[in-house]
Amino acid sequence: MFKKTLSFALIVLLINVIGLSSAYSQEDKQVRLIEKVRENVRKLGVGEAAQIEVKLMDGRKIKGYIRETSEDGFIVVDAKTSAATTVDYSQVKQIKGRNRLTAAKVGLEIVKGVVIFAVVGVIATVAAAVLVNVLLKPRN
Repeated sequence: MFKKTLSFALIVLLINVIGLSSAYSQEDKQVRLIEKVRENVRKLGVGEAAQIEVKLMDGRKIKGYIRETSEDGFIVVDAKTSAATTVDYSQVKQIKGRNRLTAAKVGLEIVKGVVIFAVVGVIATVAAAVLVNVLLKPRN
């Protein structure tokens, strides 16, 4: 009975430690990705020469030029319709752009951490199974 309780407690502890570390790394990763998007937008600059194509997390595509940037996002103006769209850096999934005046080109595709969570889950499950097998294995 003691071995079963101990193994269960160790499994719970292991899963919690893995879950916490992946949660912190996801927040750090999100901050780094936002910084990359911000840096790429800054490289392009603003004005009609700063052409950009943005894919958002919700699936929408926005194409035009960058009218202005801010700390939280940027404004894209459609050259054909003159419609302005405000885009938060955190909404960006993919960005492509070029600035004809400065010869700057950017391209960035952001892959979400779904794969990371799946890998962490598999590792935790395998580790828990090995731990249970070792602790509950009958001794001769």
